[in-house]
Amino acid sequence: MVLDELWAALSGASGAALACCLVAAAVALRWSSRRPARGAAARARRRQQAALETMDKAAQRFRLQNPDLDSEALLALPLPQLVQKLHSGELSPEAALFTYVGKAWEVNKGINCVTTYLADCETQLSQAPRRGLLYGVPVSLKECFSYKGQDSTLGLSLNESMPAECDSVLVQVLKLQGAVPFVHTNIPQSMFSYDCSNPLFGQTLNPWKSSKSPGGSSGGEGALIGAGGSPLGLGTDIGGSIRIPSAFCGICGLKPTANRLSKSGLKGCVYGQVAVQLSAGPMARDVESLALCLRALLCEDMFRLDPTVPPLPFKEEVYKSSRPLRVGYYETDNYTMPTPAMKRAVLETKQSLEAAGHTLVPFLPSNIPHALETLSTGGLFSDGGHSFLQNFKGDFVDPCLGDLISILKMPSWLKGLLAFLLKPLLPRVAAFLNSMKPRSAGKLWELQHEIEVYRNSVIAQWRALDLDVLLTPMLGPALDLNAPGKATAAISYTVLYNCLDFPAGVVPVTTVTTEDEAQMEHYKGYYGDIWDNMLQKAVKKSVGLPVAVQCVALPWQEELCLRFMREVEQLMTPEKRPS
Repeated sequence: MVLDELWAALSGASGAALACCLVAAAVALRWSSRRPARGAAARARRRQQAALETMDKAAQRFRLQNPDLDSEALLALPLPQLVQKLHSGELSPEAALFTYVGKAWEVNKGINCVTTYLADCETQLSQAPRRGLLYGVPVSLKECFSYKGQDSTLGLSLNESMPAECDSVLVQVLKLQGAVPFVHTNIPQSMFSYDCSNPLFGQTLNPWKSSKSPGGSSGGEGALIGAGGSPLGLGTDIGGSIRIPSAFCGICGLKPTANRLSKSGLKGCVYGQVAVQLSAGPMARDVESLALCLRALLCEDMFRLDPTVPPLPFKEEVYKSSRPLRVGYYETDNYTMPTPAMKRAVLETKQSLEAAGHTLVPFLPSNIPHALETLSTGGLFSDGGHSFLQNFKGDFVDPCLGDLISILKMPSWLKGLLAFLLKPLLPRVAAFLNSMKPRSAGKLWELQHEIEVYRNSVIAQWRALDLDVLLTPMLGPALDLNAPGKATAAISYTVLYNCLDFPAGVVPVTTVTTEDEAQMEHYKGYYGDIWDNMLQKAVKKSVGLPVAVQCVALPWQEELCLRFMREVEQLMTPEKRPS
């Protein structure tokens, strides 16, 4: 009786009013819960704007005091020549720093790649040791590299107004080598994306075309260096995060073996995950600059500051060698169909290498789908995404993350049910869902052992063919903004070498032609699923955009990887700078 009366009351006008009140209360509660996130975003934007104004004033002040300096000539210098002129005294560190500060400020207006100005770089000038290999060189840093007194937010509101207490080890080593870190650059929220946008600092754009993504997660670095606003930068890579933005922005980048360079002092949003490891590495306009950076970082100072890094100095004789190489190659991984430009880039590079006297041998690592769907995804999300999700409490979720947060929030049973239902239609999506379920410690150990076994099996394959290095396609050209989060499988060409922990670098070798664009109309992908369809749409209208190849070596052979990259670069010389 009482229930009947209550139902009658609720079904009338008063019920509609009550429903509206409940909806309004829910909206108000949600709005209120995100008030701290809104405050963090407002503060971050104000600080960013203030930092950019300081940059502009510093650059203008220097220009007024040095009206005869040819800034365009300085900016055009390759890094080795810039270093030579700085060491000889022909150029002053002040000239290099403030010229690049001005250029970074200028390009940032169009692409939004700088999050803050590291203003103490001006005092760092007087302290830079002249003997350092990078004396006077301005260096940009991905925002996750801790810098004393500065936030490393990762685009998350909980990290805003949490300045670092000290420099990360690599920043310390850069300073000891005479380098002058001068800006932090933008990242996608949480860094688990190969796009570059977050609620604190907004969207970074590709310097070649503003409707395209610069890649990620080192997207701010790729964009700034690609636009000529920095001669050298440091990024990180756990699935392609150095290589993808380097390829999208037409520059070079190297992902070393995970522990070749120190990661001490790097900010992250998940700690303790070691199945698929993060690497720190350099990004620059050319391979010689990457080698110079690695040469400088692999020094006694780094080995002293971080004794967990193997004390392996740069092997000059390997990098400088000119002996013919035995090169494995593949045109496709049979998981992500290469775009016409990707395939052409590999084939043209193969032909040039053969003409130069190198031996090219067909080679494809075994069982790539298992490595991607089970080993890599399972390793990254072995706790079901629980640790990762803690970073988003009360925060906005950036569109660049696609459906990742929604999927991770699903209970394990629902992920399993969806995987079962989707398997006949979308087998790749189903496999990823299955691997995102939490697992026990015992199952995690099994997974880590599987990764070891897989790595050894690929090394055995490699050894059986007596290969020196490997040439592979590299994802490209740049995807449309916000498309990367909906084309997850396309990282297959890069994340494989995080799973294997092989050093890998990218070199731009060509640009998209009208013929490539026309052929893309017939692109279907191997699976014809939502990821293939998104990739097909997202790389349209790309004529003139850069396309790279990937160069790979066995673990701890960064110098051989760089030597191969240099060989490719010398044989394939596309336009390196956006018009």
